[in-house]
Amino acid sequence: MKKWILIFPVLFLMFFHAATTHAISNQPIHWGFKKGANEKQADAGEKYDNLLEKYGAFYKGSADQKILYLTFDNGYENGYTAKILDVLKKEKVPAAFFVTGHYLDSAPDLAKRMVNEGHIVGNHSWSHPDMTQISDEKIRIELDKVREGTKRITGQSDMQYLRPPRGILSERTLKVARDSGYIHVLWSLAFKDWQVNQQKGWKYAYDNIMAQVHPGAVMLLHTVSKDNADALEKVIQDLKKRGYVFKSLDDYMLKEKVKNPIIAH
Repeated sequence: MKKWILIFPVLFLMFFHAATTHAISNQPIHWGFKKGANEKQADAGEKYDNLLEKYGAFYKGSADQKILYLTFDNGYENGYTAKILDVLKKEKVPAAFFVTGHYLDSAPDLAKRMVNEGHIVGNHSWSHPDMTQISDEKIRIELDKVREGTKRITGQSDMQYLRPPRGILSERTLKVARDSGYIHVLWSLAFKDWQVNQQKGWKYAYDNIMAQVHPGAVMLLHTVSKDNADALEKVIQDLKKRGYVFKSLDDYMLKEKVKNPIIAH
């Protein structure tokens, strides 16, 4: 009888853990939203807003201030990141660059430059998988390899921002990332800019950005785009003229921790 008394709590805890894990959905979410227009914020809907808030994730800042958060995805180097960094330095604009393992291996000097010039290097996974299709352990390995590689190459010891590869996530991947110390950074401004053989000129990038921009926008641009590199300086200068200021993701965190304590934990 005593044996069963000891075993029962263990079995209960095992069952409870399994039931809790099973209850977390792994239904893939292909990130999307209603685009911003006329300086009105983009909107992903209440369901996704609540899900992201639950795990301290975000895709936009406050609608009350004309603050912008500039982010880039760096899957591979296509010859334009140096120009982008030159513009950011000239205009004194902070940014976050989400890098893959391939990027770290192939462009370590640019990764170093990002950190040396005050930008944030974020995690875009090592091999750019659909993380809803791999195990919890494999997700952790993907993230750890980028964090360790970034520290080794750049000296950046902290990494807390994650952009899900392919823009695909689920509640399970949100939880695994959060438990590993990461905050999902999605976006509220983006356009089809990553196809290197279908670049349409700087005006295409400029017009898309200016049409969607809104207070609190988290802007996603791909550094492989020549259009983006050519348009960036004018974009920044004209947005400043319209009263916008550019802040880092760390500034966002400082502001939002006060309103949403879950982000602090």
